[in-house]
Amino acid sequence: MHPLICSIGPFKIYSYGLMLALAFFISFRLVLAKSSRKEISAEIIYNFSFGALISGIIGARLFFVLENAGYYLKRPLEIFMLQHGGLSWFGGLALGAAFSFFYLKKKKLSVYKVLDLYAPFLALGQSIGRIGCFLNGCCYGKVSVYGIYFPAHGQVLIPTQIYSSLALAIIFLTLRLLQEKPHEPSAVFFTYLFLYSLQRFFIEFLRADNAAVFSGLTIFHFISAGIFCLSSIKLLALRRARR
Repeated sequence: MHPLICSIGPFKIYSYGLMLALAFFISFRLVLAKSSRKEISAEIIYNFSFGALISGIIGARLFFVLENAGYYLKRPLEIFMLQHGGLSWFGGLALGAAFSFFYLKKKKLSVYKVLDLYAPFLALGQSIGRIGCFLNGCCYGKVSVYGIYFPAHGQVLIPTQIYSSLALAIIFLTLRLLQEKPHEPSAVFFTYLFLYSLQRFFIEFLRADNAAVFSGLTIFHFISAGIFCLSSIKLLALRRARR
């Protein structure tokens, strides 16, 4: 664990923020390179990427703060301390998707065409971002003798961040293969939702940072299950339509 990479006077570089920035830069450059083949202008890619990034971070932070409202009510200034970690993918998905829909409709672009373009690289960005979680010590797993020692927690914990990063890297490769083959519009995006929700559901059993809400299951178990069901229905419908 290395939450703080380096300090130059009052200026500090945190591993969590650095990995998020790196994840965005790499994913953005790959999308930009790919967009020319999809006949989407660079201007649209720039504006859409930065708009989705900002709205996604806001949504992810709001969801995390609401989930941990008791903590942040006592420490309101911590709400703005993103360098300490604390982003929820589901909140980012909700607000990012809302922005995507309205922006792309305004520009009269196919929503699914653009989302299919971005989906693999979104998974790649998440994979890189999870390394930031590992270095920061957030999104940690349960106590286990087969885990890794986390100084901030003073315990040997399951490195769920690394497991999730590897799973997302596999999802990225899977989606890229699908992206290069003929497919129905939205197939890549909903396959992303299907695979991500599946891996998150099982990883959640190993995590220790989210409280159970019912029968040993966390709220993210239920959200993952809901997204898994919806994406499964959509993929089945696409398969039937293709036949």
